[in-house]
Formats: sequence, C-alpha cells, structure tokens
Amino acid sequence: SGYKILGTSSDAIDLAEDRKRFKKLLQKLNLRQPVNDTAKNTEEAKNIIQKIGLPIVIRPSYVLGGRGMEVLHDLNDFDAYINDAISASENNPILIDKFIENAVEVDVDALSDGKDVLIAGIMQHIEEAGIHSGDSACSLPPQNISETIIQKIIAQTKSLSKSLNVIGLMNIQFAVKDDDIYILEVNPRGSRTIPFVAKATGNSIAKIASLILSGKKLKDINFFHHKLDHVAVKEAVFPFSRFPGVDIFLGPEMKSTGEVMGLDKDFGSAFAKSQLAA
Repeated sequence: SGYKILGTSSDAIDLAEDRKRFKKLLQKLNLRQPVNDTAKNTEEAKNIIQKIGLPIVIRPSYVLGGRGMEVLHDLNDFDAYINDAISASENNPILIDKFIENAVEVDVDALSDGKDVLIAGIMQHIEEAGIHSGDSACSLPPQNISETIIQKIIAQTKSLSKSLNVIGLMNIQFAVKDDDIYILEVNPRGSRTIPFVAKATGNSIAKIASLILSGKKLKDINFFHHKLDHVAVKEAVFPFSRFPGVDIFLGPEMKSTGEVMGLDKDFGSAFAKSQLAA
C-alpha cells in the first residue's frame, strides 16, 4: 500500500521464513543447515522422509511458538501428525528437516544498523537441541563451548545479518554437533530472549533497536562491552499444575507460559537459583 516499514524489509523477513529462498542464501554464504525439503501434501512428505531418513523434524511454515512441530522417530506416528500440520500451515508448505541428535543448541541475539552488527548475547541451551527454545533453560555466557566455535558463530551471525540487510534486531538458533555448526532458524525480529539478555548484560536492547529503527547508527549508541563477571540462567515456567493431564514431556512445540532468571558468580549457583525461582 506504499507505507514505509521501519527496520528490516518484509522481503528479508520472507527470505528467512521461505525455506527454498533461505536454502539458496545459505548455499551462497557456504553455511550449513540440516538436510531439508518442503512438502505440499502427504504424499510429498512421505517421499521426502524416505529420502532424508529418520529421525526428522516436521513442522508447518509461518507459525510461532513451534505450533504443530514434531520430532518423528517412527513413520507409524506420521499419519496421526500430518493432518494437524497441514491444517496449521494454512496452505503454506510443510517443512521437513533431518533431526540432529545429541546436539547443543545456541541462541544468538544481535543488533544491526545495516552496516555494523553487534552481538547482544550468546546463550547455550541446557536441554539438547530439539526442545523448543521457549521451553529450554539457557546460560549466558555459554559454559562449555570452545572459543573457536564461539568465534565461528559470531562470524556466521554477522554474515547472515548483512546478507538479509537486518535493521534492528535478529535472533539465530544454531545447533553444534562435534565441531560442526548448523543453522536451525533465523528470525529477523525481536525474540523472547531479549528481556533476559538485556537484564543479564545491562544493555537496554529493545530501546537500542528502536533507536536504530528511527535512523540512528550503532556507533553513536552506548553499549556495554564489558566481560560479564556473573552467569545468568534463564529457566522456563510451565503451567502443568493448571492443566492436569497435559503431557509434561518437552518437545519442539512450546508449552511454557513464563520464565525466571538466576544470577550468580558461577553457573551452579545461578542454575540453582533459577530452579528455586521456577
């Protein structure tokens, strides 16, 4: 309709969400993602699963909170799942990815003004990859990821941000398996981890993003770059006491309704505080 959109363009948001366009971008940047494909119906989905091999992550596209998302280890579960996924997708393709077992998930929040990219926070998930990021506990800073892997994650974040021409906030979810880094998802927007990162680092990240949207440059904005002398642990809060009988087994579909934070000088104490708070 001719209205100016502040921040990242709608085309860049679609590029990050449209699996075929996104795959082409990652190939161009020489970045790795789990083997994947898209299906429009049940028959196509079955053929792709046969080609990729189990286990797989299957999900509708253009949904939030991991709605309708499932890890399938057995083809017998497919028929029960697929109709729900097609319904949630609302005529958009179903996404099918090879599930990377026993991987560590890493969340990165970054700020970009289109030229400079600033890493706001890097979080290591405590649960393995495959649990929805909204349901995972995580630690900032990461606890047992090598500096080499951290630097590669930072370089990949900056490369993707510039390629998508992100203006404002961006969140990337990585899976680390041995020495390999896989990109699971890129969200060129604010994520649910922003309040946690802001509180843990002392940076008003949403405010900084708003200034960038209004035309300011990162080099003109105050940002604390000091090394943290504490550990922050985010833990999810679940509503199971209010929903008796709901399956408490965590998976790729988000179930939490809130979160808490534990802060201390070391990881063990920060984690204990997060459990007490939850």
